[in-house]
Amino acid sequence: MGPVLAGVLQLLALMAALALAYVPLGTYMAKVYASEKHWRVEKWIYKGIGANPDTEMRWASYLRGVLAFSAAGVLFLYLLQRLQGSLPGSLGFSSIEPAQAFNTAASFVTNTNWQSYYGEQAMGHVVQTAGLAVQNFVSAAVGIAVAVALVRGFARSRTGELGNFWADLVRGTIRVLVPGAAIAAVVLVACGAIQNFSGIHEVGQFMGGSQQWNGGAVASQEAIKELGTNGGGYFNANSAHPFENPTPFTNLFEIFLILVIPLALTRTFGIMVGSVKQGYAILATMVTIWVGFVALMMWTEFAHHGPALQAAGGAMEGKEARFGVGGSALFGVSTTLTSTGAVDSFHSSFTGLGGGITMLGMMLGEIAPGGMGSGLYGMLIMAIIAVFIAGLMVGRTPEYLGKKIGAREMKLAACYILVTPALVLIFTAASMALRTPPNSMLNSGAHGFSEVLYAFTSASNNNGSAFAGLNANTDWFNTTTGLAMLFGRFVPMVFVLALAGSLAEQKPVPATAGTLRTEKPLFTGLLVGAILIITGLTYFPALALGPLAEGLA
Repeated sequence: MGPVLAGVLQLLALMAALALAYVPLGTYMAKVYASEKHWRVEKWIYKGIGANPDTEMRWASYLRGVLAFSAAGVLFLYLLQRLQGSLPGSLGFSSIEPAQAFNTAASFVTNTNWQSYYGEQAMGHVVQTAGLAVQNFVSAAVGIAVAVALVRGFARSRTGELGNFWADLVRGTIRVLVPGAAIAAVVLVACGAIQNFSGIHEVGQFMGGSQQWNGGAVASQEAIKELGTNGGGYFNANSAHPFENPTPFTNLFEIFLILVIPLALTRTFGIMVGSVKQGYAILATMVTIWVGFVALMMWTEFAHHGPALQAAGGAMEGKEARFGVGGSALFGVSTTLTSTGAVDSFHSSFTGLGGGITMLGMMLGEIAPGGMGSGLYGMLIMAIIAVFIAGLMVGRTPEYLGKKIGAREMKLAACYILVTPALVLIFTAASMALRTPPNSMLNSGAHGFSEVLYAFTSASNNNGSAFAGLNANTDWFNTTTGLAMLFGRFVPMVFVLALAGSLAEQKPVPATAGTLRTEKPLFTGLLVGAILIITGLTYFPALALGPLAEGLA
């Protein structure tokens, strides 16, 4: 079997598995967030934190819950890292320096999981399990909660109430993420991923010295790392490491975990707004972009220019030989079109255009299918903008799901789409203009610029992957990427929840003959076009200086 055919068959198998899981998982999540009953363990949690899960919240109260919970998470994780040297199970590792501790705390609480450290050489068992792994669950649950609040804004009328943040947070963790991650962890262990609390072992001689590996609760963290679109690896090699991703089957299984909940949330959305066809329209948009990016990536990485690539069957530099070009391309696109950021290959070693595709995937705003919840609410914001554009074409007040899109709604949507480009471009420009930040670049020229652009694109969009030639463990990059992650996560949430509150207060508008049918393929095409045009106009100059210049050289 040729490598191209193998890549295509992997893509088809993955799509079939996702199709089988779509209806049951999406329907189940709709029932979870509509349920009025509380499990016993949930009642214990509510009692412990002093929350009343039956109290409805307006958007400002919901936002305060999101920000307060996330701020407490940043503080706890920061202190845990700073105290690591005094904690049991630290494997002899010292406490993390302040700038890096801040960066890591911001990273995991924002569902970014950017890592400026070597996991197996910096973090002990306590920080990994009680700190990082816990945030993998709750940061994902926060994202889903915000998406559900926006969906309620569309579904409800003449009320500003969006549900209860604490109930949505706990249910998403207990009823969706914990059981899903438990099943996935068992599968990974059965396929060879490690799960223990072992210490550091010497495993023989390497270049005249001993090589050391430490164990850890890897399979359980790998499961929620992918299922929660987190991405932070137990080891520096991330999902290219055989302890995290042992076989080609686990590679495909991990891609499935990355995509399954963001895609299934479109059905949850359709059920909650009373029209599954609306969910299918959003799903079709996500799948169209994802399949298109996979096809482009495989084309660029399989292109045989020169005898070396012909002999290898594709651009094998930086690829894991166990997975080949097809598996690496599929993983690379899936992890950058979501907020996962996990890698099974070296993105910096992709072809110039291939590296640009990973960057462009993040620049779309992590919406195809995007991160946990953030993909859905980001796509709904783009749907509002597409409806507004269509309204301008026909001279009609735009409507979406029975709600008028007026000046307030458009201002909030416009502010949402401006936040991350501003962070990416301002921080990248500052890093290139100042004297010391460019010293962190491994390469010069277009590729060196791409390293910096990729870093802030990844951080601001809460992705977490990197063009790893960049030395990001400096005070400048630890601080600026940390700020980019925090602003890129929580400032858009302000606009999303404010928009949800505004929509929930409206009374429904009856559909007429002039109403745009947003469940039809025509709207899907309009939405895809709007996303690509807005992203292209925003980022083309920066891409032209980096990956496009390198790819066309």
